Amino acid sequence: MNDYPIEYYQFFIKFNEGDYYTCHDLLEDMWMEDKSNLFLKGLLQMSVAIHHYSYGNVKGTRLMMRVAHEYLQPYRPKHWGLDLETVIEYIEYCLFIIPDDVDKVSFSEIERLPALRPLFLYLEDD
Repeated sequence: MNDYPIEYYQFFIKFNEGDYYTCHDLLEDMWMEDKSNLFLKGLLQMSVAIHHYSYGNVKGTRLMMRVAHEYLQPYRPKHWGLDLETVIEYIEYCLFIIPDDVDKVSFSEIERLPALRPLFLYLEDD
């Protein structure tokens, strides 16, 4: 097993708990040390997108998911112990079900948006 930064391990825990805001902070700390690492930036953008969706920022979700999709492509099929085929399939699923004709809904109307299915991430041996 590789030794990854502690924040990367914490990212998996927080992501699987649904704490996407904390995921952003954990990944941003690592990404700030190496801004050329588009793998981390892609995971960061996906986490931000899911967080945006949770409070009705549909336009922000679409934009962040598209950017995450683009950033993660070069790292397929697997990088840093993460199966990116599963992640990219999830992003494509989100982009498919997120409405194109809505930019924002109030928090009280969140339930009218299609619910995103959960994604659980696992660290695998390289």
